[in-house]
Amino acid sequence: MDWLCCFKASDPELADGHSSSSSGKGKSLEGIIKYGFSLVKGKANHPMEDYHVAKFVQLQGHELGLFAIYDGHLGHSVPAYLQKHLFANILKEDEFWVDPGRSISKAYERTDQAILSNSSDLGRGGSTAVTAILMDGLKLWVANVGDSRAVLSRGGMAVQMTTDHEPNSERGSIENKGGFVSNLPGFLIAINF
Repeated sequence: MDWLCCFKASDPELADGHSSSSSGKGKSLEGIIKYGFSLVKGKANHPMEDYHVAKFVQLQGHELGLFAIYDGHLGHSVPAYLQKHLFANILKEDEFWVDPGRSISKAYERTDQAILSNSSDLGRGGSTAVTAILMDGLKLWVANVGDSRAVLSRGGMAVQMTTDHEPNSERGSIENKGGFVSNLPGFLIAINF
């Protein structure tokens, strides 16, 4: 049996809500697939800004495992927005059942555009995102933006399923799109568009 785990490099995440120091577990609607989660607040001297989703739902005759971590930067508003809207945007894509990969990519982009359009309400903060969708316990779709990761345990061995997006290594691409990368006191790196 393989196990899926999503985590931020230093701050793991929880199940279906705003995070606080806690842990929990659950299982698929059929009870065959089990998951667990744990949250540990980092050393930063500010409140936890991470949100998560960990649940199974029934949709159009399919069982979907929805798992995500949204690691907030400079506030709660963007990760809270992602928690409320990203999976909804993915699942309402017309092609979701035919081409999940394309639908996930389109929904990430559409959600990003909505965040940018609502920046006056959401504030200057941002978030990383890592999502995993398990379809009928058979197919797993994983996507990420930023340095939050998805890891699969296969036979007790960790298999990293995502590649971290690091601003310093992607500086050229960021700057070509009109953004910039800078070091801020108390933060490693800030990216602005």
